[in-house]
Amino acid sequence: MPASDQGKLRVYVPATIAMLRELVAQREIRAVNDTAFAVTPALREAYASGDDEELAEVAMGEAARASLRLLAEERESALLHADDGDAEPEDGTDPDAAEDTGSSYSAPVYRRAVIAADVTGTTLRPDLDDAVVRLSGPITYKRIASVHVDLAEAEPQVAKAVDVVDAADLGDPDAEFVLGDAEDHQLAWYAAQELPFLLDLL
Repeated sequence: MPASDQGKLRVYVPATIAMLRELVAQREIRAVNDTAFAVTPALREAYASGDDEELAEVAMGEAARASLRLLAEERESALLHADDGDAEPEDGTDPDAAEDTGSSYSAPVYRRAVIAADVTGTTLRPDLDDAVVRLSGPITYKRIASVHVDLAEAEPQVAKAVDVVDAADLGDPDAEFVLGDAEDHQLAWYAAQELPFLLDLL
């Protein structure tokens, strides 16, 4: 697939609260499968009447829906570890401490998260979806433009949406209705420097 030009491209990276904690700790983050969303030529063609702001909202919405799939994976991982009973993490850390740090086997926080960043070296992937791009590597903290996270009031609807996101992908209208309830909640905007303080409050 052709690469985007060498100028910066605003991308929207699906994430979870656990991933945001990792971002703060490591000062960089790698998107799952290096997949993000952006205003691409294919997206512009699909929404010919949309302006740049409207198209950015579409790309962010796709990233927010992808965040639901990441939450589903985190929950599955947490359930697998719960089935293991009192099994210790492989690295020997305290399981209770792991819950505090948001490790991969702690129960997820049911809030969608999207990281907006300006990057170079992306590859367009219209074969996957109109807005999909493949990133060339990790995103450093300094490239983050903003972070978008659900407020606490969205958690019940987001948790229900996680249950049905796979069914919605397969075209189930009832599942799409449940997803719609979650997507009615607007993601709150945070500057990158605000992220540590937000996570402290969760």
